Amino acid sequence: MDYAIEVNNLTKKFGSFTAVDSISFRIPKGTIFGFLGPNGSGKSTTIRMLCGVLHPTSGQALVMGKDVVKDTEAVRQNLGYMSQKFSLYEDLTVEENLDFYAGIYGLSKDIRDSRKKELITMANLAGKEKSLAGTLSGGWKQRLALGCALIHKPKLLVLDEPTAGVDPVSRRVFWEIIHALARQGITILVTTHYMDEAESCDVVGFIFNGKIINIAPPQELIQQENAKNLEDIFITYVERITNKKVSSTFSEMKFLQKEES
Repeated sequence: MDYAIEVNNLTKKFGSFTAVDSISFRIPKGTIFGFLGPNGSGKSTTIRMLCGVLHPTSGQALVMGKDVVKDTEAVRQNLGYMSQKFSLYEDLTVEENLDFYAGIYGLSKDIRDSRKKELITMANLAGKEKSLAGTLSGGWKQRLALGCALIHKPKLLVLDEPTAGVDPVSRRVFWEIIHALARQGITILVTTHYMDEAESCDVVGFIFNGKIINIAPPQELIQQENAKNLEDIFITYVERITNKKVSSTFSEMKFLQKEES
């Protein structure tokens, strides 16, 4: 089987703190891989290593067969990245942002113009080409960011909480686009805190305290844990590892409780 990502005993330490602790996993090409875990669990650090932004302390990661340390530039040419925070230029128009990213990857004018037209159609941004990016709504901004991440035709697309803070309609449209991209053979690694989104992934992996807990198709995990959904599994894993019940501490905030007469 051909793998888009191969991670072997990957570790990242910051001083005495281990952010990612000897994790290993493989993602087949054309797969939508949901990377799940609480904030601070090691997701972003792992992604930064896969993108060649951070060097591992030890272990190895291959993206499309290229070593993220030895062949960083080749990895970046194969990879498109989109973060939760809108990172494009708000004082440039939709079209100018796409032109800028096409220029970064050295695309010719003919290829740039052809792909730009297709991406604008895909993102349903027709008619907004001359609009400043800063004037777009959250959902439109995310679609533009996705277009910029795709313009160089990457083989791997990394989406870090791409739908955080956008409305339900925009979320649904965004995920329709993601599944369409996967059908075209693009591998997608996506982090999300929305478990309904995670359940639509081909495979999901849970990470907590820098360690991989489990990796499997969503329905397989649900059957393994005899759970109703991935959210229940998420909570179960956290409680099992921390040996603490995930519950509200409202009862301890006596000053907020109704005073007895």
